[in-house]
Amino acid sequence: MKKLNRRRFLALGAAATGATLAHKPLLAFASPAGASPAPYVAIIPGIHTFDYNQIELLEGPMRQQFDTNHAFFLRLDDDKLLKPFRQLAGMKAPGEDMGGWYSIDPAFNGRGSFHGFIPGHSFGQYLSGLARAYAVTGSKPTQEKVRRLVQQFAPTVCSAFYDDYHLPAYTYDKTSCGLIDAYRFAGVEQALAVHTAATEAVVPHLPEKALSRKEQYARPHKDEAYCWDETYTLPENLFLAYRLTGNPRYRELATRFIEDDLYFDPLSRGENVLPGEHAYSHVNAFSSAMQAYLVLGNPKHLRAARNGFDFLRSTQSFATGGWGPDELFRVPGSGEIGASLSKSHASFETPCGAYGHFKIVRYLLAVTGNSRYGDSMESVLYNTILGAKPLKEDGTSFYYSDYNTHAHKSYHPDKWPCCSGTFPQITADYGISSYFHDADGVYVNLYVPSRLTWRQHGANLSLTQRTEYPHGAHTELELKTDRDTTFALRLRIPAWAGPKSILSINGERVTADLTPGRFAIVTRTWKSGDRIALEFDIPLTLQAVDPQHPRLVALQHGSLALFAVKPSAAPVTRANLLNARQLSSGSLDWETTTDAGKLAFKPFQAIGEEQYRLYQEVIA
Repeated sequence: MKKLNRRRFLALGAAATGATLAHKPLLAFASPAGASPAPYVAIIPGIHTFDYNQIELLEGPMRQQFDTNHAFFLRLDDDKLLKPFRQLAGMKAPGEDMGGWYSIDPAFNGRGSFHGFIPGHSFGQYLSGLARAYAVTGSKPTQEKVRRLVQQFAPTVCSAFYDDYHLPAYTYDKTSCGLIDAYRFAGVEQALAVHTAATEAVVPHLPEKALSRKEQYARPHKDEAYCWDETYTLPENLFLAYRLTGNPRYRELATRFIEDDLYFDPLSRGENVLPGEHAYSHVNAFSSAMQAYLVLGNPKHLRAARNGFDFLRSTQSFATGGWGPDELFRVPGSGEIGASLSKSHASFETPCGAYGHFKIVRYLLAVTGNSRYGDSMESVLYNTILGAKPLKEDGTSFYYSDYNTHAHKSYHPDKWPCCSGTFPQITADYGISSYFHDADGVYVNLYVPSRLTWRQHGANLSLTQRTEYPHGAHTELELKTDRDTTFALRLRIPAWAGPKSILSINGERVTADLTPGRFAIVTRTWKSGDRIALEFDIPLTLQAVDPQHPRLVALQHGSLALFAVKPSAAPVTRANLLNARQLSSGSLDWETTTDAGKLAFKPFQAIGEEQYRLYQEVIA
């Protein structure tokens, strides 16, 4: 690699792989030596995430989910994980089959059972989740497992793996992410060379450009599953590989697969082209637009990502923040979102959708500083992924959140689906999604039990957050520092916050701009032991599922959606819902009184096996 100007190193944590570690930075440059000059310079956002190990999740549901997933994937058998790669490379392949989507089945034809759908597809995601878990915890057994998997995966890399493979771009993209993370976050030096080999192995199996699903269906194919590849998500990790290595080959491939013609160009012009598209992969593609913007500097890619996300939030989202019933975007104004409540139990592809949602929010917040992106992340966190059921040892996975009028939590029928891979990734990313920083100070994005440690203007600081939010209105942060330090503390004030929200420091109310939908900024010389407290004015509101179904409404307490449990067919009024009360401060149980008696509500994370309903039909 040519020598690069070290002053151009970029510490950007909004990328797919999360935060940047100081010893494995990404590079920011317009073009490396020997490459054609770019028409735009690289973009360096002013806001960054912290390193994974700078944020500790304290006891609570987020920490529990992370610990559970970390332990689960740490104990997965190496031979089982590597078996399909060894088999297709003609090597000895000891160990049991994983089963489900992950194993090889020559009889798979895209109809009926999905056993053998995309062998080895989620290996890179499991590798990524483990590498990020190591970055969070410093667990040596975790680092050793990542190193061991990369070493044993290396000799299996061959182009023959993708012969007659249904989704080559899809699986390579996840492998790419895992190898990048193994290098950046687990310090596995070999991973870069393996990444180069893995890239060249897949290239002969890729089309000449990013293909939409419609374009894939128009080409000859043996069965329908060959039409589901996701070449349009490739640029994100290819640009990351380019920024990590300076190798122009990655930049060339990333640029080749930017789906400008049918997706980003119209989105940048404000044309809503989401309807009919596969939901998760096209939200995931927004992150490719953001990496294209950061590397190439063309503002149309930023406009495309921003407009696309705005369309997602304004025309496609449920009250939970989830989107994409039956994994499809719907036509605005058609009433299809509301109609799905009686037709489908596959309302939101949860671990995958939440992972993609968190990624694009980190990108957009880093570039724009707009707190509304944090609002949307908060909604998805508390109403979808925190309620996901844990993985089972045989690969049985939680996949869809169900918003049907007769809903239950359930597992996906196939073993080791895609959501088994994004689950460990997003739970590892909880910490880096909670706080951001710039040259002036710190942004508190999520109100979660946690501890942040960092350096500011030469001082060593920690910020410990204790809270029952969103089930309680109060959150408190305690600062420790080895010397008095002046910096800006920015606190996200959600757009739903009422006028009675209060900010106090060391028990005294302070005057600050608490305008909802912005970051409140407090700049002062901070001392060790300073305590910052926020008391939110949290309203109860009703949100209709779409304009065509105004009587189907969800009850919300701030960002928290409340689900009726064991709902009856008894009529309910808007007044009934807005009179709901929390049984005690911080409780997860709510109830209201109707003409037929008590109606109970819970947040998604508190729902077990009981039937529930998100949207209530009101009579007045």
